[in-house]
Amino acid sequence: MESIWVKSAPDINFKALDGNKSTDVLIVGGGIAGILCAYRLWKSGADCMLVEAGRICQGITKNTTAKITLGHGIIYDKLIKTFGENKARLYLNAQLQAMKEYSKLCADIDCDYQIMDNYVYSLANKCEIENEANALKTLGIDAEVSGAGELPINVSGSVKVGRQAAFHPLKFLYSISKDLPIFENTKVIELAANKAITNRGEITYKKLIIATHFPILNKHGGYFLKLYQHRSYVIALKGTQKINGMYVDESDTGLSFRTHEDLLLLGGGGHRTGKQGGCWQELELFAKKHYKNAQIVAKWATQDCMTLDGIPYIGRYSKSTPDTFVATGFNKWGMTNAMVASIILTDLVSNRHNPYAEVFSPSRTIMRRQLVANIFESTVGLLTPTRPRCPHLGCALRYNKAERTWDCPCHGSRFSKNGDLIDNPATDDHKAINS
Repeated sequence: MESIWVKSAPDINFKALDGNKSTDVLIVGGGIAGILCAYRLWKSGADCMLVEAGRICQGITKNTTAKITLGHGIIYDKLIKTFGENKARLYLNAQLQAMKEYSKLCADIDCDYQIMDNYVYSLANKCEIENEANALKTLGIDAEVSGAGELPINVSGSVKVGRQAAFHPLKFLYSISKDLPIFENTKVIELAANKAITNRGEITYKKLIIATHFPILNKHGGYFLKLYQHRSYVIALKGTQKINGMYVDESDTGLSFRTHEDLLLLGGGGHRTGKQGGCWQELELFAKKHYKNAQIVAKWATQDCMTLDGIPYIGRYSKSTPDTFVATGFNKWGMTNAMVASIILTDLVSNRHNPYAEVFSPSRTIMRRQLVANIFESTVGLLTPTRPRCPHLGCALRYNKAERTWDCPCHGSRFSKNGDLIDNPATDDHKAINS
């Protein structure tokens, strides 16, 4: 169950930490957000270092569909209504800057970068589509209400935004990371004041960036309440008609389409981690019905941190930790939001003002409807009298038959059937799982 990115990426290795070191900025987590932060800091001349518990890009990053777009579902109409036009425009401008950064970097990197139109479609709600297109026009984007004629399904409408992009994420990241001060197989065991204790030595630092997908510091920030995790699935099909655009359903449980070379990447089957969902079976049934002569050549799954209000948490980890920063909660749009994180955090750790920082601040209000759902799921998980339990905060794990894993419905930690840790926020293997 490897993604096509893993299968077609060049191999790259970094040494493990060997003894004690010091740095001005320590970055924990070697996914796309951590690597982009390290790259921008290193290019600016900052003294920085990145540590990764395993191998870089081998967590969530390797399982993306790799769309570089501002079309993050039906979001801009909601942002205007919730936060006002000014903050919605700042969110949009952050995405536009991220796209420009990718365009400049990818010009010199062989990473299959290509310009594609993006479509956010709805199966039944054309009114939402029209409202989103109008919101984008209000913010200065040339959006239009369109159809989805390339798809084998009928839609009520789509929001089309031209000249977005897609690429090969691992080819890109391995290229920009090759000269960076990265240490693989270096696991942070404990974080103390300005010191990280790892399995390979101690690192003293002045500033800390936690880019571990789900934040690993439970004592600060309340991220166990502010985030939940959502799983989605992808199959790569060979033998279908090429799709020239990128398509995504406005529903969290809908389907996603994009072509890479001669493969159609069909995504969907989504569900909250630890719950039931369509998984690969839903995608396989769809392919069997609509792409009868196609062959499944790869399949994989991914997991996304979802925030309370649809905006990532990028900035100071909490009000009580002024020298610690975080990038998390990309809400399924990790390509542009990881770049946004690198732009914001490079400024903040360098004590520079960033125009987007307030919009993405992790310290903004948590009084959102999703908070109630998160508290409910955590309460149910804690009170469910079953074993095994998640070592993160003690919620009851549920067996995922589709992937043969033990998943936490509270915060999204996942373990193999042998207890090996797959996804955080848990930080260690589960020794009690042996079935």
